[in-house]
Amino acid sequence: MSTPFGLDLGNNNSVLAVARNRGIDIVVNEVSNRSTPSLVGFGPRNRYLGESGKTKQTSNVKNTVENLKRIIGLNFRDPEFDIENNFFTSKLVELKNGKVGAEVKFGGKTHTFSATQLTAMLIDKVKHTVQQETKSTITDVCLAVPVWYSEEQRYNIADAARIAGLNPLRIVNDVTAAAVSYGVFKNDLPGPEEKPRIVGLVDIGHSTYTCSILDFRKGELKVLGTAYDKHFGGRDFDRAITEHFADEFKAKYKIDIRQNPKAYNRILNAAEKLKKVLSANTNAPFSVESVMDDIDVSSQLTREELEELVKPLLERVTDPISKALSQAKLTVNGVDFVEIIGGTTRIPVLKRSISDAFGKPLSSTLNQDEAVAKGAAFICAIHSPTLRVRPFKFIDLDPYSVSYIWDKQAEDEDHLEVFPANSPYPSTKLITLYRTGDFRMEARYTDPSKLPKGTPVTIAKWNFTGVNVPEGQDSVPVKVKLRCDPSGLHIIESAYTLEEITVQEPVPLPEDAPEDAEPVFKEVTKTVKKDTLGMTVETFGLNPVELNNLIEKENELTNQDKLVAETEDRKNALEEYIYTLRAKLDDEYSDFASDAEKKKLKNALATTEDWLYDDGEDSTKAKYVAKYEELASLGNVIRGRYLAKEEEKRQALRANQETSKMSDIAEKLAAQRKAQAGSGDDGENTDENMDLD
Repeated sequence: MSTPFGLDLGNNNSVLAVARNRGIDIVVNEVSNRSTPSLVGFGPRNRYLGESGKTKQTSNVKNTVENLKRIIGLNFRDPEFDIENNFFTSKLVELKNGKVGAEVKFGGKTHTFSATQLTAMLIDKVKHTVQQETKSTITDVCLAVPVWYSEEQRYNIADAARIAGLNPLRIVNDVTAAAVSYGVFKNDLPGPEEKPRIVGLVDIGHSTYTCSILDFRKGELKVLGTAYDKHFGGRDFDRAITEHFADEFKAKYKIDIRQNPKAYNRILNAAEKLKKVLSANTNAPFSVESVMDDIDVSSQLTREELEELVKPLLERVTDPISKALSQAKLTVNGVDFVEIIGGTTRIPVLKRSISDAFGKPLSSTLNQDEAVAKGAAFICAIHSPTLRVRPFKFIDLDPYSVSYIWDKQAEDEDHLEVFPANSPYPSTKLITLYRTGDFRMEARYTDPSKLPKGTPVTIAKWNFTGVNVPEGQDSVPVKVKLRCDPSGLHIIESAYTLEEITVQEPVPLPEDAPEDAEPVFKEVTKTVKKDTLGMTVETFGLNPVELNNLIEKENELTNQDKLVAETEDRKNALEEYIYTLRAKLDDEYSDFASDAEKKKLKNALATTEDWLYDDGEDSTKAKYVAKYEELASLGNVIRGRYLAKEEEKRQALRANQETSKMSDIAEKLAAQRKAQAGSGDDGENTDENMDLD
């Protein structure tokens, strides 16, 4: 049975949640953290994923790729690439398909990986984390992504999950996932016939600011409006602090951290910690040892100074709120509550700005870091055939208008806006076309000017075959089922031809008709389904051959990482055994080995130790195992004697304890018998004395 898995793929950290034990649990990683760094690093022999990548980031800065969710589906020539490139320490390159990839040193060679591959590596890592923690199979996942993700990016993230061996049951907007978490676990929501609760949900994470206006009733959620600022988040605050200190240290210490990626990254990490300290304190010291050129730096920053540094950002706070309210056709007075999530909303000045924009106090009843992952896990559980969950219906909004275009045949129209902007989904529409033969259709964004720059206008293409036009007819009607599915993807579910047939239908008899009256029939023309058409589709998704190749590549890399980890483990075990056995030979095992045996074993230990720090520094797992077994074959003989003697001592001690115990029992029984006998004599003497009186 697969455990439903919800993944909040954050730009800085990812949060993992599963539905189990009649609830939603956050999964901790290998170091017991409730979130995992969203980055991938590459080393001489293996990859550093998640926590290990973060640990090695400072020393491996050029071969560590982060901000994965920002570059997936991004064109290298996109104007936004220049913005994103400022946040990368690894080298970003243009792939053959025009997309962004990362060039890194891995295993002594230069490798280029696509953003989809890099994201798949992280997803594979967190999948194994969940499997190890839950001791269960993980096959299905619900992925939470930014509202602004295009159709192409949603296909790419789904492909990344497939490369990692998961089935992406649903791609959900992250704010909607958090709203589901709110709606499911809030017990005081109005009923179906009552006035709905209107909630403004503001999510400001590491890189994106999103505001949604939501309509809640018990068991139901509707998204009324959503707006976002794609380049507003915690990383912008970190960068502002870092740039401030870069200028200060250049003047104060005559060093330019902008020219040294490692130094800049160290200050950036320290700036992130300083930002968190200033969220709870009015001022804080700032110091980093040996930033570059063996120079230690120190300074301080006040909350007021930070607010001045980020003033341009704060001026943009109200825009997403105003747009979301406008889309929902509401004013701030129509909003009942304002909920905030996302780590960046902990900054006091930002909270004040949001509160001022809505004109009411803020609520934080949701866990700011975990609400999205919990909502995604619940949504995944909804689709699970093995779990029963509380019924909850939710409807999201499609921000862009989508039209379907087809070959112009006969005199009919050649396009139709099927899903207008801000229309709810999932949604299904049926259209009828009159075709003279096989045809093509496309789904396109209706108004390209409303799209983020660089977004492809064409979403998908379909080819239909099997259209047979009967003799004597110019065309045949074709019914096409169009759908914006639960993941926000525009698809065609089916297409089939129609034909008109004539059937005999009984005519109702008058009420005064005799009982033996003959039934009367009339001819009726009906339109019925005739032939299901063949359909092939071209989408942004990987074709089966490409997908299988990338799955095999990821499996190879995973096995390589596993082998390196096991090899390192065997090496450490051998090193530990050398030191442990050498110490015990002069202590515990001293009386159980002859001088010749000690000499032989110590020589073997010294020889293996020399090999381990020379030729064996970078050897194979099999070699380490062989060396260990070679030493163990000598050491286990002596250890066996020691254990035999220890067992003999334990047996003797146990026998003594049992003898002592039996002796104690015998003494107690004897004492009891003596006490009982003595008690009888005293009673008789007492009686005699009483008689004498």
